[in-house]
Amino acid sequence: MLPYKLVYHEQYDLHIGDHIFPSKKYKWLHDRFLRSRFAAPGDFLAPQPATTEDLMLAHDGEWIAKLKSGTLSYQDILRLEIPYSRSMVDAFCLTAGGTILASEQAILTGLGFNLGGGFHHGFPDHGEGFCAINDVGVAVRRVQHDGQVGRAMVVDCDVHHGNGTAAIFAGDRSVFTLSIHQFNNYPSEKPPSSLDIHLADGVGDEQYISLLGDGYLKSLASFQPEFMLYLAGADPFREDQLGGLSLTFDGLMARDRLVIGEALRRKIPIAIVLAGGYAASIEDTVTVHANTAAVARELLERPPA
Repeated sequence: MLPYKLVYHEQYDLHIGDHIFPSKKYKWLHDRFLRSRFAAPGDFLAPQPATTEDLMLAHDGEWIAKLKSGTLSYQDILRLEIPYSRSMVDAFCLTAGGTILASEQAILTGLGFNLGGGFHHGFPDHGEGFCAINDVGVAVRRVQHDGQVGRAMVVDCDVHHGNGTAAIFAGDRSVFTLSIHQFNNYPSEKPPSSLDIHLADGVGDEQYISLLGDGYLKSLASFQPEFMLYLAGADPFREDQLGGLSLTFDGLMARDRLVIGEALRRKIPIAIVLAGGYAASIEDTVTVHANTAAVARELLERPPA
């Protein structure tokens, strides 16, 4: 039995057809965990969809109404870059509910893991880059609103800058946003996070871990969060089609050990979401995500010194 719960729903799939965003990866990861006996059926929790009240903690009511009524403009859909459907909206609401549940699990037990989420390009009033709802913003606001935590930290290790998350929390001293990303990549406009670590093209394992470790440890010391939400993106992987960094499987696992291990060592509850991943082989993306879950288990079973 796993020392933490995996949050998953079969309807996480956005049903967007032949698209570079492989939303079927969530089911593939779930099935791989069961097939390999990494997890048993009892290790999974099914979330409820985020409510309209939940969504409006991070989003404007007009945007949520557009999504739920299907009245997006042509420009809205162009920016979103995925086709609109009611099942797509339902999947985003479920995913946001999953990140809320993973966050509550983290606060309760120390670590929560959502097999989806990390849609960090969602802005309060619109969606971008495959992200209609910013589950990260919704979940952080939910646990703060409920009085479960005060200071929250978002550690975004997707290859792309977390522009929507930065916009949601701009000027909010109760939330520290850290984004480490390839600078010469989407999005073209990068509103400032609390700390942005801009990486040159082609950065590999050693330099990535050094730069992340320096910024992450200093941020932890100065901000002292009571809760952390970690976007463990698979797209810094060297074979990713939408990334331009050069991390290996081992380098990505070292990244996970750094972020998760330091949070556990400091007794900071940490919720993990998957974020992006667009390798030519979906199996490679699933392997990166599975490795993150394995690192979490390893660190819980053998706590860092």
